[in-house]
Amino acid sequence: MSSLFESIKQGLTEAIEYERGNLPDVKVDRLTVSPVRTHSGAEIKRIRAQQKMTQKLFAAALGVSVKTVEAWESGINKPSGIANRMLELLSQDGTLLERCSIVARQ
Repeated sequence: MSSLFESIKQGLTEAIEYERGNLPDVKVDRLTVSPVRTHSGAEIKRIRAQQKMTQKLFAAALGVSVKTVEAWESGINKPSGIANRMLELLSQDGTLLERCSIVARQ
């Protein structure tokens, strides 16, 4: 436990020193995260159609229920943040599910 405490303490001390400008040689990666884009029911249906999937297959591939996909497509419910991210990835790369071995065409 003491070792864990010391590691956390050292990390916090370094973070404070960095913020004060006292660690100029520290390498820092700065990232920008794009906002989560929401998808309309029509967009979700278009993405599913591009995948050539039924609602049942699309739901299985995304790990949600068929009722969830139906609700999204009809506009009753909106996808969560992570679902919207996945939908965005699928809209940009139609082969994503196959390349990640989530689906296999037979």
